[in-house]
Amino acid sequence: MSRIAAKFASLKAGGRSAFVSYIMAGDPDFDTCLELLRGLPAAGVDIIELGAPFTDPMADGPAIQLAGQRALKAGMTLGRVLELARAFREGDETTPIVMMGYYNPIHAMGVERFLQAAKAAGIDGLIVVDLPPEEDAELCIPAAAAGIDFIRLTTPTTDDKRLPKVMQNTSGFIYYVSINGITGAAEADAELIAPEVARIKAASDLPVCVGFGIKTPETARAIGQIADGAVVGSAIVQRIGEGQSVETVLGFVAELADGAHG
Repeated sequence: MSRIAAKFASLKAGGRSAFVSYIMAGDPDFDTCLELLRGLPAAGVDIIELGAPFTDPMADGPAIQLAGQRALKAGMTLGRVLELARAFREGDETTPIVMMGYYNPIHAMGVERFLQAAKAAGIDGLIVVDLPPEEDAELCIPAAAAGIDFIRLTTPTTDDKRLPKVMQNTSGFIYYVSINGITGAAEADAELIAPEVARIKAASDLPVCVGFGIKTPETARAIGQIADGAVVGSAIVQRIGEGQSVETVLGFVAELADGAHG
């Protein structure tokens, strides 16, 4: 059983939803990011989404774009992202890590080389936002063969005709983007999201996690009651960008986790 599957099975047995936190690899620098990473599980994070910085992040809002710029300025590369994951794995063999990013740096490294390195570094899943299902042969299917889950995004515009195509090679969990547009946009509305989560769950046995627009413990709690997990990124990354201490950021993460688990 993969780390992701084991985590969801454990949470389900305990009657809890997952809390998934996103941070940008290398933001504001390698050492501070590693300290944050190592503190996330104790703060209540069930699954870590580790962003890989990219020069043209089309799906990211201002907070995550700025985080990517800070990381790139600090010398972050795809290879260094995997180094960061490997360093985290030295002290944590159980918390799943999902790398989230764009295809261009992976293509530049070479898919086979990347997948071997990612598996060795302890990466459990990939979210690659600019590879649609029609391009599954590029990375999705090779990732599955390497034992790495390929997690797909669905959105409010993914209709019943498109949904089976989106899910055909998806594994790990399904990431429902609750708001059309970029990350860090409007506040998520659980009442509007609930029917969409139910529609996706009727079409798949995979857990459904909801992200985009979750900024407070209260919203995380509301989402946790209707989905298998809540994902928070921009609200955390913004605090890192403000220069808040690792301890302060992890305190905020713990509040969000308590909400999602509540």
